[in-house]
Amino acid sequence: MKYENMADKPIGIFDSGVGGLTVLKEIHARLPAESTIYMGDTARVPYGIRSAETVIKYSLENSSFLVEKGIKLLIIACNTASAVSLNIIRNTFKIPVLGVIEPGAKAAAQATKNGLVGVIGTEATIKSGAYGRTIRSLDPRIKVIERSCPLFVPLVEEGWLDNEVVEMVAQRYLTEMKLYNIDTLVLGCTHYPLLKKVIKKVMGDDVVLIDSAIEKAKNVAKILTTSGLLKTLETPVHRKYYVTDCPDRFQEIGKRFMLDSLEDITKIEIASLEEKAMALKNACGCGGV
Repeated sequence: MKYENMADKPIGIFDSGVGGLTVLKEIHARLPAESTIYMGDTARVPYGIRSAETVIKYSLENSSFLVEKGIKLLIIACNTASAVSLNIIRNTFKIPVLGVIEPGAKAAAQATKNGLVGVIGTEATIKSGAYGRTIRSLDPRIKVIERSCPLFVPLVEEGWLDNEVVEMVAQRYLTEMKLYNIDTLVLGCTHYPLLKKVIKKVMGDDVVLIDSAIEKAKNVAKILTTSGLLKTLETPVHRKYYVTDCPDRFQEIGKRFMLDSLEDITKIEIASLEEKAMALKNACGCGGV
């Protein structure tokens, strides 16, 4: 599709699966005039249990696909991909590239009163230490306690958001956090906002929950405004979705995330992603692709 000007181009967003739809939902709410292209790598989900090298490879392939679509800004909605591949992707492409870790870390550093911040996420995100490093770079006095919660993702995708099983799992994961007396908890995975009610019940009302999806939408609005790339409602709004497997399941689960039906979903082949990434490597000599 051809665009009259840069501001009319869509925002590109990718995630390992459906979790990034929490980020997309907040962007649609805050920036209703913006067109978006969402890419969910549903054939290779989850990223949270994979090596950093594999996540970087997948992230570069996803990014190449979206950049070829003519996007004006790229959002890595996956916390795991943000943690391990953000800088490489930023150095590969000429458009602005945003992750979800920096906004969430900044909000946590500003919210804490006692200097004790908890972070929960996938195994890969927690292992990377990205949230801890970023929070401490903002305020070295803050102590960060990190915990992986791998069962939260499948529970969310099964639609188990508020029952005794979910609460039991949350109690198991979060008891240690409570012992540290944290006053702020970062939901370091895009699935976790759907479990806010249970997490809040376990942690108590005195603990502030930081939703990285909300913080990211605020960040995107600020960047588009300051760079003159904010789109107006004068031109049509397009919402497009791509997945690498199971479009029907993506549509079914995605409705829980977006609270609305998802239309215009297209399945793409993994081989085509690899081809686009290889073409980029050959064109620009990007050694990391």
